Amino acid sequence: MRFIHTADWQIGKPFKQFGDRESVLRQARLVAIENIGRLAAKEGAAHVLVAGDVYDTEAPTPRTLLEPLERMRRFSDVQWHMLPGNHDPHRPKGVWDRVLESGPPANVHLHLKPEPVEFGSGAMLLPAPLTRKTEGADLTEWMDRAETPPGAIRIGVAHGSVVGFGSGGEATNPIDPRRPALARLEYLALGDWHRTIQIGPSVWYSGTPEPDRAGGQEAGQALVVEIPGPGAPANVTSHKVGSYRWLTIEDQLSDAGELEDLETRLRGLPDLSSTILRLWLKGTLQLSGRAELDRRLLGIGAAVFHLDVDDTGLAIRPSAADLELIDFGGVLRHAADRLKAVAEDAAVGPVEKRRAEDALVQLFVMAVGTGA
Repeated sequence: MRFIHTADWQIGKPFKQFGDRESVLRQARLVAIENIGRLAAKEGAAHVLVAGDVYDTEAPTPRTLLEPLERMRRFSDVQWHMLPGNHDPHRPKGVWDRVLESGPPANVHLHLKPEPVEFGSGAMLLPAPLTRKTEGADLTEWMDRAETPPGAIRIGVAHGSVVGFGSGGEATNPIDPRRPALARLEYLALGDWHRTIQIGPSVWYSGTPEPDRAGGQEAGQALVVEIPGPGAPANVTSHKVGSYRWLTIEDQLSDAGELEDLETRLRGLPDLSSTILRLWLKGTLQLSGRAELDRRLLGIGAAVFHLDVDDTGLAIRPSAADLELIDFGGVLRHAADRLKAVAEDAAVGPVEKRRAEDALVQLFVMAVGTGA
């Protein structure tokens, strides 16, 4: 028995912070479905199991509702299995009733009730669909009592947070990590945590096929799961299916001489044009170093898909040489001295301090650029 385990497509998710590039990232989530279909064909997996959050909202637009269905329709040799999650729970007249009314492709199966259904030859699927965003009870508990044909491979699918393993996702719906043993499952496919992680021998989160946040999964993944037979351990391999890479890098700076090394390392990253880079900078720089940093980051920002710089931990310490370049003793120098005093005053709040530092840098750039 071989199938693909994926989750958290969240089709229609907004990316307003990316401005006119928002549509590119929304489209990438649809491309990921096609990549999953190709992976299934390549690996000989007849079934794709989506463990919740197919849609980002309960009320997608008509076009957004149909877009994933049309992508799955193209892979007619693959059977796609959908489970409602906390973003798209199954409510009366909700998103899944709308999908049914649209006439979904014959190879797309909606699992809207907690009941055993056939999942390929010799296997049974035990779904735990959500009917609301938050459930206080463990909806996988019914699997313990579920009757399936003798010798059938039992596969559970649910969406929520495994208790006792911290908070890796958004949903508060609890799932007992002992469920495979209690319900005699060969595999428990989970969604909600946006990172690929193995909880136990038979319990996996697939992660999202297209990442959507800094600090989460770096690249989109889907899992190929192979179960040789009843009672046999699952063999699970992770495969990249996403288009964009979300990367977070922290760096400590103390001298302008380190800037060339930082730029070299950043330019040496693979797939720059499809990288969404969050750069955390800490340390101290002189005015000339900060101006040089901004120049170099301008180039890096043009090389990557998106650059987000957090420099709240980077302090500016003007040197005497910096101030003399602004103005040896005139009005600009007087303004620079006052800004320097504000930036170094321990009683000044962080917002005012940052404004003073930024103003110093701008003053430096203007002065050096005009030859002042």
